[in-house]
Amino acid sequence: MSHDTEPSPQPPEALTGIEVGQPAGHAAGVAAVASSFRHILMRSGVVRGVEGMLAMNQKDGFDCPSCAWPDPDGHRAAFEFCENGAKALASETTLARVTPEFMAEWSVTALAEQSDLWLDKAGRLCEPMVLRPGSAHYEAISWEEAFGLVAEELRLLATPDEALFYTSGRASNEAAFLYQLFARVFGTNNLPDCSNMCHESSGAALNASIGVGKGTVTLEDLHGAETILIFGQNPGTNHPRMLSALQTAVRQGAEIIAVNTLREAGLSGFAHPQELGGMLGVSTPLATQFLQVKPNGDMALVRGMAKVLLEDGVSDEDFIWRHTEGFAAWEAEVKATAWEEITELSGIAVEAIRLAARTAARGARKVISCWAMGLTQHRNAVATIQEVVNFHLLLGAVGRTAAGLCPVRGHSNVQGDRTMGIFEQMPESFHDALDAEFGFKSPRHHGLDTVAGILAMHAGKIGVFCALGGNFLQASPDTEFTAAALRRTRLTVHIATKLNRSHLVTGKTGLILPCLGRSEEDLRNGVPQFVTVENSMSVVHSSQGRLRPASPLLRSETAIVAGLAAAVLGERSGVRWEELAGEYDRIREHIERVVPGFTNFNERVRQPGGFYLPNEARRRVWRTTNGRAQFVANPLSAFRPAAGQLVLQTFRSHDQFNTTVYGLNDRYRGIGNERRIVFMNPDDMKERGIGKLQPVDLTSHWHDGERVLRRFLAVPYEVPSGHCAAYYPEANALVPVTSVAEISNTPTSKGVAVTIVPSVG
Repeated sequence: MSHDTEPSPQPPEALTGIEVGQPAGHAAGVAAVASSFRHILMRSGVVRGVEGMLAMNQKDGFDCPSCAWPDPDGHRAAFEFCENGAKALASETTLARVTPEFMAEWSVTALAEQSDLWLDKAGRLCEPMVLRPGSAHYEAISWEEAFGLVAEELRLLATPDEALFYTSGRASNEAAFLYQLFARVFGTNNLPDCSNMCHESSGAALNASIGVGKGTVTLEDLHGAETILIFGQNPGTNHPRMLSALQTAVRQGAEIIAVNTLREAGLSGFAHPQELGGMLGVSTPLATQFLQVKPNGDMALVRGMAKVLLEDGVSDEDFIWRHTEGFAAWEAEVKATAWEEITELSGIAVEAIRLAARTAARGARKVISCWAMGLTQHRNAVATIQEVVNFHLLLGAVGRTAAGLCPVRGHSNVQGDRTMGIFEQMPESFHDALDAEFGFKSPRHHGLDTVAGILAMHAGKIGVFCALGGNFLQASPDTEFTAAALRRTRLTVHIATKLNRSHLVTGKTGLILPCLGRSEEDLRNGVPQFVTVENSMSVVHSSQGRLRPASPLLRSETAIVAGLAAAVLGERSGVRWEELAGEYDRIREHIERVVPGFTNFNERVRQPGGFYLPNEARRRVWRTTNGRAQFVANPLSAFRPAAGQLVLQTFRSHDQFNTTVYGLNDRYRGIGNERRIVFMNPDDMKERGIGKLQPVDLTSHWHDGERVLRRFLAVPYEVPSGHCAAYYPEANALVPVTSVAEISNTPTSKGVAVTIVPSVG
């Protein structure tokens, strides 16, 4: 079998035997504990698994490789992790191994015929491997030869901008800083990252409105809030430790308003697995109001809430006068918006909108808004988030205790990577500091983000694609298009812990460089090293692996990046790459002098729990163009497909983290043993002649043509009429690569126009 037989970029179509039950009424509890230990014991073993669990998220341990939810500043429980954190740890610490012998047995085409779950269970990568032109199998390669191969290919490029350096949000601060330095010394700002596909819209909106692209609250703020609005987020699955913070807030008198297209168990109730009542199945009710918006109806809902407060004469006039600009134009826009338009676009009745608005404005107006991809992955995502900011500015609910804005990040260090310079459009001040520190002239022209990078690869303009972590093929939109783009490169390089589908769809040559996991001990010159990360609330803290590495041939991400840079740039860079990789304190010394907020970095990060980065919006200092927070008067909009079409959103099952699949169960939604499903409104199914669990074909519609997925099972579910939902990465094939959010260029994975018909045969 030759490499010319192209492996499929998509998971196999085989169905696995669906089991359908009732959706859960609350999250966590004894089922979560049982699931956690089952994954750990089955994949890691008792000793390695328990040792890892006791060290995860502890002040002298390692950061969870799953989400970016912050750890408590004070006391931490012995088991400071959630069910999905345990699954991530079990996956990373598995006893299974992908060796050269394994690769000799399995061709890339045969591997592509396996499911994503199967690929994850194959185990940890053990040594560097190369897929040479014309070969059907990966084979072992030495580190030195692998670095030399990358150096040779990069030197053959006509310009540095023919290279693309992608970064996953799991990379440490130290690895990310060296990676962006490597790319910029090489001569390019082509630094796409996973944030381009998730929270780029948040950063764009917040930077324009309040002068900082991050959230403005702490964990203690959440605990003290009076009202918490949660938009387009499923914390029960995506950020389970957030539920304990919500429970604390509710017990102290907060009301939670859940805004979503689906009713999620994690916002209905929470049975704390470390409390006796929770273990006995007693849950704390969370959301007191559930507003089931139409797809992309959030902007209309928030506009309606603002309209209520303006009609009621409720505002913080002193704050607006002292701190903001643009209020009059925005107020006029809100008042001119008809209630009929608001209710039609949002799907929410006026009285429900009035109740939500007045709940948020009660008492001391300690209101916090949290959101995730349900807001960020629409065409009008930036405008929607700015409308949320406008609502907060109206109440003066930014920059004071127990009030503010909280975009909830996914990957564990996606926020830190951006702080370290992983961005194609870093400000001039960052470039100036980088140049002064390392004695070179960094490129100033803007580089390529993820979507622009895919388009450039597809057009044959990229010769080398290098990924620091992640599963680029599966995380990106338009799977077949992205696969074709990757195949048009000369070399694809993946720094990874485990095998995934991105390793099977390569350039002419494919290279896998295996790295240490977050949980594993990192020895450099016999001395244990630690790295740092930044969580969703701007806390920078250390992470030090404790477990024996899966293979003696593994290197840390930091060491791999340094090795690549040394091989490619040699003496011409003036950077002593190997010295930096030998002692991470030296990297942090450079970070301290380049990145604002890292004064005395090595000293402060050694303090238990780390330190908060400065966030000037918390102090009501606005780094906008005129030094004032901005009311932005966007016209009201919402995505509406053509007649007969539905709006598809992609989302996670409970048994996955991003593109990593840990199992086939979505316990909270009542689904077992299947992923090829589409959740549909029963009336929409009846109208189309579709029965329960009937195989259907999905076709997405865009100006450049259609994309089709076949043989998904239709599951009747409580979703708004005109709406449907399916799991990614399977459904990513339906997301057009050029269907993106305005300004942020984020793929519109929550707003895809589709038709659904019964499968034939």
